[in-house]
Amino acid sequence: MAKRIGILTGGGDCPGLNAAIRAIVRRAIGAHEMECFGILRGWRGLLDGLASPLTLESVSGILTRGGTILRTSRTNPFASPDGAMAIMRNVRRFGLDGVIAVGGDDTFVVAERLHRENGLKVIGVPTTIDNDMEGTEYSFGFDSTVNIAMEAIDRIHTTAESHDRVMIVEVMGRQSGWIAVYAGLAGGADIILIPEKPVNLQEICDTIVRRHDRGKDFSIIVVAEGVRLAGHAAEAALAVPNHKLDEFGRAPTGGIGQVLAKEIEKRTGYETRVTVLGHIQRGGSPTAFDRVLGARLGMAAADLAQAEEFGKMVALQANKVVMLPIEVGTRRKPVPDDLYDVAKAFFG
Repeated sequence: MAKRIGILTGGGDCPGLNAAIRAIVRRAIGAHEMECFGILRGWRGLLDGLASPLTLESVSGILTRGGTILRTSRTNPFASPDGAMAIMRNVRRFGLDGVIAVGGDDTFVVAERLHRENGLKVIGVPTTIDNDMEGTEYSFGFDSTVNIAMEAIDRIHTTAESHDRVMIVEVMGRQSGWIAVYAGLAGGADIILIPEKPVNLQEICDTIVRRHDRGKDFSIIVVAEGVRLAGHAAEAALAVPNHKLDEFGRAPTGGIGQVLAKEIEKRTGYETRVTVLGHIQRGGSPTAFDRVLGARLGMAAADLAQAEEFGKMVALQANKVVMLPIEVGTRRKPVPDDLYDVAKAFFG
C-alpha cells in the first residue's frame, strides 16, 4: 500500500489543474492517510530535486484558480544522458512510493518510458486544452478554452458585421483541430480549418464570395494554429529558419492566420483582419465542467495510487471514469469525420 506520493503538473498549463491537485491531496490524505509531495515545475522538479509537502491547508481555496500552484515546464528528462537516473534518485530521496503525473501527451510519453525502462511507479491524469489524447473523451482544460474562444468569436461577429470584413480567428491546438471545431461551431463560424483536413484556398475564397453575393457582407473564419497550406507558396511565410525546438523536438506553431488573411484579401479584394487568441485561451478560472472533471480524475488517481495500480491512467469514457494502460495516453486523437461534417453543414 502506497504511503507517500508525489504530484507533478507538466507541459502546457490549463484551467482545472488546481482542481485536480486539490482532489488528489484531499482523497489521498483524507481517505487513504497518505502523505503528498508537490513536485515543482513538472519533470524538472524531479530532475533538480524540487519538492515540498502538500497538506489540506496548502490546497485550500485553489479550486477556482487557473494555472497550477505546482508550476510547470516542458521538460524531457531523456534529453540528457543521465536524466532518467536523476529522476529515480530523487524519487528515492523523497521516499516516494509513486508519482501522479498530470499533463498532456508529452508528459505521458515521459511517464510511460520511465515506467517501462526505469521502473517508475507512475499514474497518469490526462489534461490538455487540445483534447487530443487517446483514451479519454475529454481532458479538463478543453471546455474552459472552448468557452473563452467562443466568447471571442461572439464579440468578433459584431465588429466584422459593422465593417463588412472577413475576420480570421486563430486558436490554439498544435496539430489538433478540437478547439477550432468546438469553438467555431458554437460561435457560428462560417468556415473552420483544422490540421486534420486539407485546406483549399480557392474553395475558401469561393465560399466567401458566395456569401457576399447573397448579401452576407462579412465572414468569420476559425483556423487552428497547426493548419498548413501544403504545396502553396504562402506556406513559405511560416517556414521561419532557425526555430528553437523544445526538448521534445517540437517547433512553435502559429502564424497561419496572417498568411490566410493576405491570400484571401488578394484573391477576393475583401478587407481581412486577424485575431490571434494565443495564451488568453489558457488563462483564467476553469468552467464548472473542468472543475468537476479535474476532481473526478484526481480522486480516481489517488485511489489507484493507494491500490498500487501503477503504469495506468485515468480517463473519461461515456461519462464514467475508467482505468487504462498509460501508453494509451501517448497516442494522438484526431477530430473524427462525423464531428467535422456537423461543422461543415454550417459553412458559407
